[in-house]
Amino acid sequence: MPSLLAIDQGTTSTRAMAFGLDGAPLASAQQEFAQHYPRDGWVEHDPEEIWAKTLDVTRAVLKRLGTPPAAIGITNQRETAVLWDRVTGKAIYNAIVWQDRRGADHCRRLVAAGHDKSIRARTGLVVDSYFSATKLAWLLANVPGARERAQRGELAFGTIDTFLLWRLTGGKAHATDASNASRTMLFDIGRQAWSDELLALFEVPRAILPEVRDSAGAFGTADPALLGTAIPVTGIAGDQQAATFGQACFAPGAAKSTYGTGAFIVMNAGERMPAPAEGLLATVAWRLGGKTTYAVEGAIFNAGTAIKWLRDELKIIGAADESESLAKSLPGNRGVYFVPAFTGLGAPHWDPDARGAIFGLQRDTGRAEIVRAALESACYQTRDLVDAMRGGATSVGQVLRVDGGMVANDWLLQFLADILGAPVERPRVPETTALGAAFLAGLGAGLYRSLDEVGAAWQRDRRFDPALPPGEREKLVGRWRALVARVRECR
Repeated sequence: MPSLLAIDQGTTSTRAMAFGLDGAPLASAQQEFAQHYPRDGWVEHDPEEIWAKTLDVTRAVLKRLGTPPAAIGITNQRETAVLWDRVTGKAIYNAIVWQDRRGADHCRRLVAAGHDKSIRARTGLVVDSYFSATKLAWLLANVPGARERAQRGELAFGTIDTFLLWRLTGGKAHATDASNASRTMLFDIGRQAWSDELLALFEVPRAILPEVRDSAGAFGTADPALLGTAIPVTGIAGDQQAATFGQACFAPGAAKSTYGTGAFIVMNAGERMPAPAEGLLATVAWRLGGKTTYAVEGAIFNAGTAIKWLRDELKIIGAADESESLAKSLPGNRGVYFVPAFTGLGAPHWDPDARGAIFGLQRDTGRAEIVRAALESACYQTRDLVDAMRGGATSVGQVLRVDGGMVANDWLLQFLADILGAPVERPRVPETTALGAAFLAGLGAGLYRSLDEVGAAWQRDRRFDPALPPGEREKLVGRWRALVARVRECR
């Protein structure tokens, strides 16, 4: 059976995974990389470190496979922006990460000038520094000589998928897919083209932009000098769209939530561009055969980062998997709540100035209460997004499919079902972001003939049904929302 290789370039680590056509994992390798915080609210990555780690894990998986895969799919942290020299391939500055807030003032000026409605109408996005446009604008304005070099066509811009594709193909392919383009705040998702109006507004030269292609198809061929053989790249999608594809959410209304560094709910909205509900995003899920499938999305900025913070900064746990046993050890949360707004609050609040807080501390509060509160916060934030979707023109289905590193925690998923009041399903392959990239690569290489064939490879591992009485559920959620309001009031 042919195999498919997925490169899953995330916010804190890079993973390569190989799958059979039946969706079964065959080999995997992963490496973490450094996070850089030059100033409060600034988050950067070293593109060279990302490339080196990507190459390392890809080679490791190829060695374990023995036989080259039929195709490569790429999925990536989305809005992170890179600007590099077309001749050398070297970035002229660190990658500015999606979590970075340095563009917040720029966004405020855009809103004050009345541009928010036109931007939202074209892109489906709220005006926020989460997206790539203000990051790119900052690079062009603040890196010496960048604007002049960009205007001369000497530089290339891309999200991480584009940067990796460029490197893998030896600089022969400067392209992205429609799902990643839709996260830049420069792409008209209705017209499926870069917007001249937005390029002028953000002062971005068209010459630096990648070609936008379907999510499955021919993107280029990996240089044999890098991987030992020529392997076609036939699938690309942003991480949340890839996870939605990997969860086989192919029907309108089907939804998934991914729990990693952040947490993201994406709901398939069909082939008509949705009018985004308050606090939510309209985006491109994928584009296949020239036909666009849209999605409604809500983004939580901090989920797994809360557990990582407890491990790396407070050092009250030695490993992330300790969190489950600590949460289980308590009959309740004992009034302790954790609002992990390290880099502001995402949907449905979109408050870049909010900062994290822990409430309800008492003299006998211990690490178990704080760890449990961190896990609970991911569930409360999910409930906020689900309610926003239910209150708009769209709705989340009865079942929410979940994936990502955090979903190995059974306690977390049971609490999530309890707080949602809806069933939660975990797939047999939890790393559906990588699986989705592999599925897209297989579709682009002609190894799957239809979405039905892809969907047949999805299998459920376990279903979690709500058990918490409705009155208790709403009491917990009400307290959470009151405390979120207090965090937003503190400036």
